[in-house]
Amino acid sequence: MDLTERKRKILKVVTERYIDSAEPVSSRFLAQAMGEKISSATIRNELADLTEMGYLEQPHTSAGRVPSPKGYRLYVNELMEQKALSKQEAEEINSALSGKMRELDSVMAEAGQVVSSIVSYPAYTAAVGKSTVTIQRYDLLPVDSGSFIAVVMTTDSRVKSRLLRCDIPVTPDELPALANLLNSHFVGISSKEMAQKLMSLTSQLGAELFMPLSLAIEYAGEVADRSAQNQVFTTGQAQLLRQPEFQDLTKANELMGLLTDQKDNLPVLDENTSMQILIGPENVNEALRDASVVVASYDIGDNMRGLIGVVGPTRMDYAAVAARLSYFAESLTKMFGKNNQLPPKEDDIP
Repeated sequence: MDLTERKRKILKVVTERYIDSAEPVSSRFLAQAMGEKISSATIRNELADLTEMGYLEQPHTSAGRVPSPKGYRLYVNELMEQKALSKQEAEEINSALSGKMRELDSVMAEAGQVVSSIVSYPAYTAAVGKSTVTIQRYDLLPVDSGSFIAVVMTTDSRVKSRLLRCDIPVTPDELPALANLLNSHFVGISSKEMAQKLMSLTSQLGAELFMPLSLAIEYAGEVADRSAQNQVFTTGQAQLLRQPEFQDLTKANELMGLLTDQKDNLPVLDENTSMQILIGPENVNEALRDASVVVASYDIGDNMRGLIGVVGPTRMDYAAVAARLSYFAESLTKMFGKNNQLPPKEDDIP
């Protein structure tokens, strides 16, 4: 059954009022907000119809109405007005991303923190899309005669380092030759292939080279294998407790656990989807049954894409969150692009 224009307007008013107030919306408020000469009896009948049709819910017998997941879905798909990012929000995002953050992990972690602070909900970020990650560069830095620092950069732009201790003395003069050997023979291959390559070179290497080389390769293999797994960063979990829906710690506990200990189970996007809004029961994970997720993707390059998502109550301001995530995703795509440019500020838009 199609909704009449009046019912659609009532549903829109109820949804937006509930987003703002977190309180059930009364027929008296609707009568004032509609700006039309509609009797209270007519409004009550319309509310009853919308409730019977599953678009609204009535928490208590004498209370006003709140949107149901079905009502939120219709609102998001057909009734929600697009929101533009404020100049201040755009400046904050541009400022956060204009620094020299060259390591992917740092970019994702900071992006999540900025988004969480802007929308006042928990946020998560992830990099997905490349099943095979290898090492593309090695650097070895001297420390003392018994140790050195191995620095490796992976093909998905992660930079990792570790202090490695060697039983055989390693002089600073030997490290450039070792790094050259690593960059010549141990890039672009899997950890298993690195181990096989090392064994094939054993007869050509003395103990003074084999020992530090094997330590560096073992570490590089660990980094490559760990980087091949999708890493998810979450931030702002405490923001949940500020929402009226999650004042009950028992209710919030399961969702907090998902964000903290089971973050790999947070929703991801299909490859060809740029943004998705999942409302309440639309989320597969049971911990999200009373929550909504807005997630957007951005292009990292090299067959990889990033995800940035927001988790909040079903009452979240979908239009505002979607606008901010959309701008953020566009900013990150441009930052990872060849020109390393951010979207234009509001003053620069023709």
